[in-house]
Amino acid sequence: MDKADIPYLSAAELAQLIEKTEVSPVEATEAYLDRIDELDFKFNSYLTVCRKEALQAAHEAERAIAQGNYLGPMHGIPVGVKDQLWTRGIRSTGGSRFLADFVPDEDATAIANLAKAGGILLGKTVLSEFAITGFTHRFRFPRNPWNLDMSAGGSSSGSGAATAAFLCATSLGEDTGGSIRRPSAWDGLVGVRPSWGRVSRYGVMPGVWSMDTVGPISRTVEDAAITLGAIAGYDPKDPYTWNAPVPDYRAALDGDIKGIRVGIIAELINSDQVEPEVREAVVKASTVLGGLGASVEEISIPMTRHANAIGAIPLAVEPASNQHEWIKNRLEDYGHDNRIGLLTGSIIPAQAYYKAQKLRTMLRQQVLEALEKYDVLVSPTSGRVAPRLVQDDPVITSKENTGRLPFMLTNTFNLTSAPAVSVPCGFGARNLPVGLQIGSRSFAEEMILKVAHAYEQSTPWHTMRPSAV
Repeated sequence: MDKADIPYLSAAELAQLIEKTEVSPVEATEAYLDRIDELDFKFNSYLTVCRKEALQAAHEAERAIAQGNYLGPMHGIPVGVKDQLWTRGIRSTGGSRFLADFVPDEDATAIANLAKAGGILLGKTVLSEFAITGFTHRFRFPRNPWNLDMSAGGSSSGSGAATAAFLCATSLGEDTGGSIRRPSAWDGLVGVRPSWGRVSRYGVMPGVWSMDTVGPISRTVEDAAITLGAIAGYDPKDPYTWNAPVPDYRAALDGDIKGIRVGIIAELINSDQVEPEVREAVVKASTVLGGLGASVEEISIPMTRHANAIGAIPLAVEPASNQHEWIKNRLEDYGHDNRIGLLTGSIIPAQAYYKAQKLRTMLRQQVLEALEKYDVLVSPTSGRVAPRLVQDDPVITSKENTGRLPFMLTNTFNLTSAPAVSVPCGFGARNLPVGLQIGSRSFAEEMILKVAHAYEQSTPWHTMRPSAV
C-alpha cells in the first residue's frame, strides 16, 4: 500500500499487515515520522521526536518478524508517549522547565513493557506542567485537531493531539483526575484509565500517589485494548501493582452485551455543568446500549455530585507535598496557574485533607454499592466540549482559565481507584466531539472495554476524521 496511507490505519489493522509482512515496521515508522515532520507544526503534539531510536527499533522489529519471532499485535506499532514517563537516554521533562535537560538512565516500566511487546517509541508528547494542571504548558501548546483554536485537553494533551492527528498509531497518557479521559473526550478518541495498580508507575513522575495511573489513548477500543495489554502487569519495582494475571482484553470485544446492567448516574448527566448537546449525545448513547440488549436505568449515587470538590483537595495537597523544595526555592519558575495551585495546596490544613479522605471513602462505598446491582456506570466524560485554547496569562481572571475545570466528570472513578473508559458518542457545540464515560469496579477493564466496543461498533463516530488533518 501507499506509505502515506499507513497512518490512517488503526493499530489493529496495521498489526495484521505487519504480521503478514505486507507492511514492514520500518515502512510504518517512516510513514509516521514523515507525517510528524510535515504536520506537527500545526498541532504541537511532540516535544521530542526520537527519529534515530525509532528507526533502529523498527529495523530490529523487521528482522525479528522476518525470522519468525513475531511478538504479538504491538510488534512494530509506532507509539507516542507522554513525557511524564522516563525513557532511557532520552530527555524526560515532565512538561517542566525544572527538568528541561533531565535524561534518565532507565526506562519507566510501562516503557520497558512496551518495548518487550515490540512497540516503537516515536517520541515524547507534550503535557501540561508536571501533569498537575490542565492548563499550563511550559514548552508548546497542543492544539485540538478538530479545531485548532480549541484545547486538546490536559494533562495528556500532546498524546491526545498526536493520536487524533494520525501522528502515532496509539499513545500512552497518564490519568490522575482525568488526564487521559479529558483529551480523549475532547479529541474524539478512546482513552482508558486502568484500575489503580494495574499498570506500574515506576519511572512515572508523580502527581497524586493514590490516583496516578498510566493508560492508553487510542483511536479505537480495540487499539486501546492492545495497548493496555502490552503495558499492564505486576512490577516488583512498584509495590502497589497487583500481582494478578493480565487478561486478553481483545478477547472480551465480542460485541455481545445482552443482559449487561447499565446504570446512568443521574447526578452527573443532569448536572448544571452539562451542556444540552452533551446530555443529548449521552442519552442517545444509552439508548444504543439498550438496543444492543443491555438493561439501562438511571440511578442515583448522591456523593458523585461532590466528586470534584472531594478530589480538589488531594489534587492540590499531594503535588505540593511532592514539590515542597522547588515551591520554597524556585516558585517563579512555575507557570502562573501552577503557582496558584501549588501555593494553595501548601496551605490547605491537615484537617481538610483528612475530611476529604473520609468523604472519598463515602463516595467509594456508594459507587461499590451501585456496582453490586449494575455491571457498569455511565455518564458524560466532560460536561462540555473542548473550550477555546487560552495560553498561560500572567494574571488569571476567571476559573475557566485555571485548568481546574468544574465541568469535568471524571473524578468519581479515580477517587474510587476504578477503571473507566471514554469513547466518542457524538458531537456537541461548535461540532466538537463528546465523550461517553463507562466505569466499573476495580480490575473490570474487560467489562468496560466490552461495553465501549459494542457501542463503538454500532455507531459511526470512530470512523470520522478531524477537520484539521
